[in-house]
Amino acid sequence: MKWFGRKSLGAQGTQGTQGAQGAQGAAGEGRRPALSPGGSVAALGSWPTSYEAQVRAGYLENAIAQRAVRMVAEGVAAAPVTGVDPELVRLVCRRSAGQVLVETIAAQLLLHGNAFVQLLDDGRGGVGELYALRPERVSVEPDANGWPVAFRYRVGAQVQQLAAEDARGRAAVVHIKAFHPLDDHYGLGCLGAAAGAIAVHNAAARWNKALLDNAARPSGALVYDPGDGGVLSRDQFDRLRAEMEAGFAGAANAGRPMLLEGGLKWQAMSLTPADMDFNGLKAQAAREIALAFGVPPMLLGLPGDNTYANYREANRALWRLSILPLAERILAELSQGLAGHFAEPALSVDLDRVPALAEDRERLWGQVSGAEFLTREEKRAMVGVGPVVGAGL
Repeated sequence: MKWFGRKSLGAQGTQGTQGAQGAQGAAGEGRRPALSPGGSVAALGSWPTSYEAQVRAGYLENAIAQRAVRMVAEGVAAAPVTGVDPELVRLVCRRSAGQVLVETIAAQLLLHGNAFVQLLDDGRGGVGELYALRPERVSVEPDANGWPVAFRYRVGAQVQQLAAEDARGRAAVVHIKAFHPLDDHYGLGCLGAAAGAIAVHNAAARWNKALLDNAARPSGALVYDPGDGGVLSRDQFDRLRAEMEAGFAGAANAGRPMLLEGGLKWQAMSLTPADMDFNGLKAQAAREIALAFGVPPMLLGLPGDNTYANYREANRALWRLSILPLAERILAELSQGLAGHFAEPALSVDLDRVPALAEDRERLWGQVSGAEFLTREEKRAMVGVGPVVGAGL
């Protein structure tokens, strides 16, 4: 079965590696112009544009972005999966070399916009394991008509070509991607949209750290006023600066009294209105980061966000607007990619077992139970319960 349209695979590369060990030994760098790894930013006021730099600045160094991604990804992994084939459900929920498949895919889609799942053979012609490859290492190899026929997976100088389909026309690699309006082969993640807010938030954190390192309060100025119009010599100036740095600068010396002599006086400097609004700017950047990843700011403990009446409503919105749509998308793509390997590949989230939606389900059950004009079988169908075999109306 052809999953990528009408095309011919032609000369195909070797099949993917077997198991997580092979997945780590074969690799590839994506050739996306905006998300090529290894880039850096030197211009003042700009922020990282390469994927690797954005991940380091966002996920590795920013608490808000990391927590937002983890909340959504771990929520997707915690969503109960149901399907007709129990073996398929176990395959999707099984760990592979310590990797939680659905959680990894969700995080990759949020950060990179693409997820590549390799279907590893069990030695009997079936699928024994699913492994998500690192998306920045994978590049799509299209044919002359633009249809993807293979993937290149690169780690350093080692490159391995993975066929998109096996010899029987079944998917060998499932490519799950978010919508990208300007790219036919790659999806668009949320990390790029949040990069500006992440840069502002990280800069604010560095500013606060520098403020703590400098006595945790606005700095002042030493004014030399001898009365005769004289100035400090170079040696006097250097000695005074060294004594100030050694005895009075830094958080450990905060509040230490200063003894001045020789026409010196201390002039304190207060915070400007722009400095006073600095914390508000940092909080606004944090809210923008949370919204970019689809997490209500209230769930991250951000001040000044009263969009939802309470925490419970915000949590329900997180599940309804972010976690469930992403989980259903991932399961639908996996179902399509595994259709050639399983007779009943349908996968979905069991909404009846989602704790965050318990109140919604209870309300639905109450409304259906009170509808006297519905038959018992119609009521069972509305709440997602199958008919009773052999029972009358």
